[in-house]
Amino acid sequence: MYFLFNTQRLVVNVTDLCMLKTKIAHRFREGEGFALATLNLDHLVKLSKDEAFLSAYLDQDMVVADGRPIVWLSRLAKRPVALMPGSDLVTPLSKMAAQAEVNVALVGSVEPVLNRAGAALMHWVPGLNITYIKAPSQNFDPTGEEAQKILCEMADQDIGLCFVALGAPKQERFAQLGRQLAPHVGFASIGAGLDFVAGHQNRAPLWVRHLAMEWLWRMLGSPMRLAPRYARCFAVLPGQVLRAFRLRATPRLPLDPVQDKT
Repeated sequence: MYFLFNTQRLVVNVTDLCMLKTKIAHRFREGEGFALATLNLDHLVKLSKDEAFLSAYLDQDMVVADGRPIVWLSRLAKRPVALMPGSDLVTPLSKMAAQAEVNVALVGSVEPVLNRAGAALMHWVPGLNITYIKAPSQNFDPTGEEAQKILCEMADQDIGLCFVALGAPKQERFAQLGRQLAPHVGFASIGAGLDFVAGHQNRAPLWVRHLAMEWLWRMLGSPMRLAPRYARCFAVLPGQVLRAFRLRATPRLPLDPVQDKT
C-alpha cells in the first residue's frame, strides 16, 4: 500500500506483525539499526503540508499502519495491511529486545512517566535491559544540538532499541537523524505508547477499540485539542478514498526499494 505526495511515493512496507518481527529480528542479529514509523490519518494530513516531515517519513526503514482508516484504505486499494498501532508494539518489541539481549532506551515524554514505564516494562518482560532514559527539554528540536547529544550518548552506550515518544513529526525527524548519528540503534516511534504503559494516560477499553471508536474515546477526553485534528482528518478522507479506488484498478508495483531495506 502506498500514498502519493506530489511525485513522492510513501509505502506502507510492512504488512503484518509477523513480517515486522522477522525484519526486526534480522536487524538485532546483525547489529543493524532501523527506523520504524506508524502511519495514521493525522500523519497523512501533516505529510501533505510539511516537507521536512515527508522527508523524515521517506527515510524510515519500516512503515506500518497505525490507524483503521489506513487499513480500510489499503483494503479498498486491494493492497491490504494489518493494523499495528504503535502503542501495541511496545511490549512485543520489548520481548524481542530481551531475547536478543540488546540494550533499550526510552526517549520522550517526561522523566516520571519514563521511569514508571521503564519499571513496568522490566516487570512485564523478564530480561529486558533498559539502560538509558531521557526526557528532552520542553522546546526540543529533533535535529538540534540536544538531539545530537542524546543520539551520541545512545551510540556510546550500545543501545539496540530506542522507543521514541515525542509525537509526530518530532519523533520521525529524530529517528531520521538517528539513522545517521547512531546507525546501530533501532528507533521505534510509538507516540503515547509509554504514557499508556506508565498509566499516565488511559487507553480506550478493548471493546471500544474493537468497534473502531478509539478516536471518539480520545476526543471526548480532550475535545479542545483533538476535535480540530479529527476534523482535518475527516476532511481528507474522501480524497484518499478516491485515490484508493484508483489504485485498486492499477497493477501492483514492488515495494519502494528505498523503504524496503531489510
